[in-house]
Amino acid sequence: MYKSSLALAVALGVLAQQAGAAGFVEDSKLTLSSRTMYFNDDNRESGIDQKESGQGFKLDYLSGFTEGTVGFGVDVQALWGIHLDGGRGSRPDANNTFFPSDSDGSAVHDWARIGGNAKARFSKTEVHYGSALAPMLPILVSNDGRLLPQTFEGGTLQSKEIDNLTINAGQLTHAMGRASSNRTGLSVSGAFRDSNKFQFAGGDYKLTPDLTLQYYYSNLEDFYKQHFLGATHVFKIADNQSFKTDLRYFDSRSDGKNGETGYAFDNNGGYAKNGGEVDNKTWSAMFTYTLGGHALMLGHQQVGDDGGFVWLNQGSVRKDGATSSLEGNGGASFYLFTDSMINQFARAGENTTFGQYSYDFASLGVPGLKASVAYLRGDDIRNKSGDGSYNEWERDARVDYTIQQGSLKGLGFSLRQGVYRGSGESIGDKDQTRFIVNYTYNFL
Repeated sequence: MYKSSLALAVALGVLAQQAGAAGFVEDSKLTLSSRTMYFNDDNRESGIDQKESGQGFKLDYLSGFTEGTVGFGVDVQALWGIHLDGGRGSRPDANNTFFPSDSDGSAVHDWARIGGNAKARFSKTEVHYGSALAPMLPILVSNDGRLLPQTFEGGTLQSKEIDNLTINAGQLTHAMGRASSNRTGLSVSGAFRDSNKFQFAGGDYKLTPDLTLQYYYSNLEDFYKQHFLGATHVFKIADNQSFKTDLRYFDSRSDGKNGETGYAFDNNGGYAKNGGEVDNKTWSAMFTYTLGGHALMLGHQQVGDDGGFVWLNQGSVRKDGATSSLEGNGGASFYLFTDSMINQFARAGENTTFGQYSYDFASLGVPGLKASVAYLRGDDIRNKSGDGSYNEWERDARVDYTIQQGSLKGLGFSLRQGVYRGSGESIGDKDQTRFIVNYTYNFL
């Protein structure tokens, strides 16, 4: 991270001269977040079961902006993970997504990284550059599903100059995995070569107070080009009753060296019409009915027959090609409901029907307590040979509670449990349990 750290140091030096400027200090925020997590991944058929626990700390300093036509600021983030339990016999190989691995396959005792962003604001437009970016966009979702979050290096721009329109654009060069102190290039599932250019642009337009339209384009050089279209509409039936429609469509195509040795996409372990190449169209439709504390969501997703759905995923990237050990940079998210607790339901031909029921106990006078259960069933998954199909399903349940008052206000607990079963060329039966304790202390 030499270049980004140098840029951050320069930015800090310039801003130090203006630290007393109104806004830079007054609008600053300093928080310390703590996450304690127990992770149990039970492989019912084969493979090594994973049982580990860890303690993570995340320190964030977000400055305000200096005065003037163009305001400047800086964000700094420090991450530290501590291994509390487990060992070589209770964890998978070096491609672990929960904690970095030592040379003998056991977990390292602890690990850390630090990053930051320089930022500037002009009118209603903000630019961020650095190594602590965490985009949450349809074409890129930063993952925070383990002890510490995934972050990216590069530059982003967000503009709200036009009423009801939010424009996002940027270029990313590296990723820092949730179980890694190192940065790697950007890649896709199964490829061990990387790219240092992920470009994106798009926007969200609020056509009416209830209807939002989205379009985004992204390009991971030498891997894929992707178009996204989305529409979200909320129909308010009454003060405590609504019906939400959420439509999403992705069109992904091969780019540059994709398909060549090292740049091949493994199609999430499934079928590909053109071996190693990205070729996919995926659509999903979700409908949610909310009444008081109750919310019932039903939906369907269809992945095209020619290849699996694609997203940024650095899990197979290696330091020097195919000869060295894995970086531990695995674990990535994408903008579809089927990105569930255990599985993704994103292989070629897969038709997935899903549903979720959730309840907010605030309606019963217990604020901070929420519970949900979800079920997903995927059929018509094409075999790698293309001459048959198989199916899979997953059931996820979770209970969350956050203390609402007193000295422990803000302390949160989350218990999550998932069951996955599949046939044919599925990932293998799994049961997974996670218990998480979160707390954030605000200094400023």
